[in-house]
Amino acid sequence: MKLPTPKKMIRVRDVMRKDFDIMDGMMTVADALREMKYPDNKAIIIHKRHPDDEYGLLLLTDVARKVLARDRAPERVNIYEIMAKPVAPVDPDMDIRYCARLFETYNLTRTIVAKNGEVVGIVAFTDLVLRGMRYQLGQA
Repeated sequence: MKLPTPKKMIRVRDVMRKDFDIMDGMMTVADALREMKYPDNKAIIIHKRHPDDEYGLLLLTDVARKVLARDRAPERVNIYEIMAKPVAPVDPDMDIRYCARLFETYNLTRTIVAKNGEVVGIVAFTDLVLRGMRYQLGQA
């Protein structure tokens, strides 16, 4: 009797995006949007202000809801006013199944990936599916 071949474990590091925007929370939304190099990530990571601080995350959906929909001037809104902070980072060695469960449990769509307290990437639900599940299915 032949046993089924176990699936290769896909880890967050295998699907995360390693190119990301990281900016200062004091910047205006207008300046941040102008300086974005990776808009496909749909988020901007916000630097810690000091070693004991935490990272923040500004989703483009936050900009749409809190600036655009409310007809606020992006030149007058600072990132820190509308960002999420603290952000729960995931470890790059985490299995994508657990990452998906974490997203579901805490109603997240994306988060930062950190190793030893330093940001090494960003991961979203779409990365888990398109880069993770499709790979397992032999589609990548």
